[in-house]
Amino acid sequence: MSISLSSLILLPIWISMAQIQQGGPDEKEKTTALKDLLSRIDLDELMKKDEPPLDFPDTLEGFEYAFNEKGQLRHIKTGEPFVFNYREDLHRWNQKRYEALGEIITKYVYELLEKDCNLKKISIPVDATESEPKSFIFMSEDALTNPQKLMVLIHGSGVVRAGQWARRLIINEDLDSGTQIPFIKRAMDEGYGVIVLNPNENYIEVEKPKIPVQSSSDSSDEPAEKRERKDKVSKETKKRRDFYEKYRNPQREKEMMQLYIRENGSPEEHAVYVWDHFIAQSAAEKVFFVAHSYGGLAFVELMIQREADVKSKVTAVALTDSVHNVWHQEAGRTIREWMRENCCNWVSSSEPLDTSVESMLPDCPRVSAEAKKVGKPAWRASPQSRLEAYRHGTR
Repeated sequence: MSISLSSLILLPIWISMAQIQQGGPDEKEKTTALKDLLSRIDLDELMKKDEPPLDFPDTLEGFEYAFNEKGQLRHIKTGEPFVFNYREDLHRWNQKRYEALGEIITKYVYELLEKDCNLKKISIPVDATESEPKSFIFMSEDALTNPQKLMVLIHGSGVVRAGQWARRLIINEDLDSGTQIPFIKRAMDEGYGVIVLNPNENYIEVEKPKIPVQSSSDSSDEPAEKRERKDKVSKETKKRRDFYEKYRNPQREKEMMQLYIRENGSPEEHAVYVWDHFIAQSAAEKVFFVAHSYGGLAFVELMIQREADVKSKVTAVALTDSVHNVWHQEAGRTIREWMRENCCNWVSSSEPLDTSVESMLPDCPRVSAEAKKVGKPAWRASPQSRLEAYRHGTR
C-alpha cells in the first residue's frame, strides 16, 4: 500500500487531533483550532512541486493565439477558442497560464486605445518624480478643450484595467463584448471628448528584499556550551523553515511587495484625483459618466467628496450593474435627490429593455438591461447615447 506525500504531511496533525479528542473542554478547543487549520490546507499547494515550470510566453503569438477580424481570440493553428484546462489536474498551473495571458490582453487593449481610438496615455500623479510609482489614464486629444461635452468611463473592480469591462469576455467572447472600445468610438463619433479612468492600477509590485541572516553572536563572555546549543536550535529552525518553503514555494516564485501610487491607492482615491486634475479643469459644458459595477460606488464617493463641483458639471450618469449603496456610503439627502434626477442604473434582468426594475433603495431609477435572458453584460444594452435622452426625459 502506497502512502501519498500529502498524507505523510498531514499525518502528525491527524494524530494530534485523535489525542486531543480524548481530553476535556480545553482539549476540544484545540481540536476546533486544528480542524480549522486542516480545512485551510490546500492539497494542490502541497503537491504543486510536481507541476511544470511557471514560464509562460509574453506575447499572443507565443501563446499561439490571435484576435481574428471579428475580435475573437482564436488559436492560430486550430482556430479554436481559448482553452483554460490546458493541462489536466493542474488547476494552479492553468490559472497561472490564464493570468499570464490576461496580462498580455491588458497590454493589447492599451495598444488599441492608443492606435485605434487615438487616445493619449497620461501619467499620474501629474507631478510624480522619476523614482516614485506611477499609474496612467487615457484621454482623447480634445478631452480638456472640447467646449460641449465630455464622456468619462469607469470600469469595475478586479483584474480589469483601463479600456476593459471584463477580461473573461475579451478572452471567451470578443473585444466588443469585453472592452470599452465601442463606447469610446461611438462617443468620439458623436462629438464627445473622452477620459478613460484606470481605478484598479493602485500600486506597483517589486521584489521583496531578502532579509540577511544574522549570525549568532560570538560573545567571549558566553559559555561555549550555550553557544553550541543556540547554534543547534538555529540550524533546526532553518531546517524546518526550508522544509516548509519547499512545499509552499517549490518553484522559487519571487516574493513581491506592493508600493502604492500616491493619491491613487484605491478606486475611490483615483476617481477623486482624476476629477480634481482633469475633469474639473475641462472646458466641457456637459460631463457624462458611464460607470460599471464598483465604478458606480467610486462615482458616489466622488459625489460625497466633491458634491457641489460634480453637480455643477455633470449632466447625467449611466450606471450598469452598479454596486453602490447610498446608505452605507452615507450619501446625504441632497446627493440622493440629485441621483434620482440625473442617474439611471441599467441592471441584469430578463425583463424587456428599459423596463422599470424595483429597488429597495430609492437612490436612482433602475431599469432592465435585458441582459439575463440574452447572456449579455448590462453595459451592452446601455450605450452612451442614452445619457442625453435620459436627461431630457425621453428614455
